[in-house]
Amino acid sequence: MIILGSASPRRREILESLGIPHVVFVASIDEDVLPGEHVDAYLVRIVRAKLAAVRATLPGDLRTTARAILVADTSVIATGEGEVVLGKPKDEADALRMVTCLEGTTHEVHTRFALASVEDGAFLHEETVRTKVTFRPLTAARLQAYAATGEGMDKAGAYAIQGLGSALIARVEGSYSNVVGLPACELSVALEQFPGP
Repeated sequence: MIILGSASPRRREILESLGIPHVVFVASIDEDVLPGEHVDAYLVRIVRAKLAAVRATLPGDLRTTARAILVADTSVIATGEGEVVLGKPKDEADALRMVTCLEGTTHEVHTRFALASVEDGAFLHEETVRTKVTFRPLTAARLQAYAATGEGMDKAGAYAIQGLGSALIARVEGSYSNVVGLPACELSVALEQFPGP
């Protein structure tokens, strides 16, 4: 069994679809991007902070029943005028701004995940997976209608590829589940490297 250090229902669903036994235990951290921080450095910092926070507050019973802690963070990177990291929108207007920024362009979705030992916190695996996503050309009215659904309010980039947002997307190059929030194939490969019980 692993501990999933994330409140994301999408990450839980991916683990369930893979048949990976898990329990959710979340610790809060500040996820703001630092001024001038590059996306790769941001993801490394946030994933390590999530891992440290989960491990520091983990109850004793989970320390003895779970083998590893899994944490992840997903960022949407728009590249129109320089690299811009799009986090979760603050409100509907912010969601509209984000999807408008992505409209008719190709952007990247980076998910970094890490597995660490429950016993001593040692990293067992760290990896960043990148997927290219192309939004189709959309009218302002269509973008406004999507933002108004509220579907993207708790998602990086303000859209859900697995929901109504799928109608906005013309093409995906790379891991689909990575855009949802956890790269299923890469996680499976990482877990297969661990010795059995």
